[in-house]
This record gives sequence, structure tokens and C-alpha cells, in this order.
Amino acid sequence: MPKIKPEDLNKIAERMRRQTLLREGAGRAKVTVHMGTCGISAGARKIMSTLLTLFEEQNVEDVILTTSGCAGLCSREPMMTVEIKDHTPVKYADLDEDKTRKIFHDHIIGGKIVTDYALGKGSERIS
Repeated sequence: MPKIKPEDLNKIAERMRRQTLLREGAGRAKVTVHMGTCGISAGARKIMSTLLTLFEEQNVEDVILTTSGCAGLCSREPMMTVEIKDHTPVKYADLDEDKTRKIFHDHIIGGKIVTDYALGKGSERIS
């Protein structure tokens, strides 16, 4: 296992701070890339990498970027869910890098759902 450098610790601390902000209600949005084995084999790592680059380039600090397992729709992977605070979550499917960039700019930053790529609105959680 490689040794951890001080800059690695800073990155870990920043990631944890962002996750804590969302749990405490301070984050304005959460983006989840579904990375079950089906998602990974369909290209979810490329989607995550694209988002990480966009977040860094745009200095986005009020949005949590996280992962989850399979969303249960393997044939529609890669997928991501965008949850803007006080709005219904939107699940996007059949993603590639270009679609991801558009969703980032239009929905995550701009607040406008990209209906062409949206699979559906709402949460699969039972309340």
C-alpha cells in the first residue's frame, strides 16, 4: 500500500467536509453515479471521471458527488441521479461524456432538467 501524503489527507478531509455539509443540509445538491458492476462495465467510471473534472474546473463546492450500487436497471447504465435541494430527484440513463457535460451545465449548475436524457423523476424510497 502506498504511503499517504499530506495532500492526500487534505483531499480526504475536503471530501468528508462536503459529505457532512449535505447531511447537515448545507449542500445545495447531491449527484450519485450508480456504480454497481453493471454500471462500471457500461462506463460509469468514465461518467464519474468526467464529473470530477467538471467539478474541479468549475470549483463546485456546494454539490456532493457520490456513488451507489446498482439502481436496478442494468440495461440503462451508466446512470446518475441528480438531487437538487427542495426538488424531486431526477434519474438520468444511457449516459456518455457529452450527455454528462450537458447535465452538469444545465441541471446541476443551471437547475434545468435535461428531459432528453432523463429516465424519470422521483425517489424509489418508500416514505
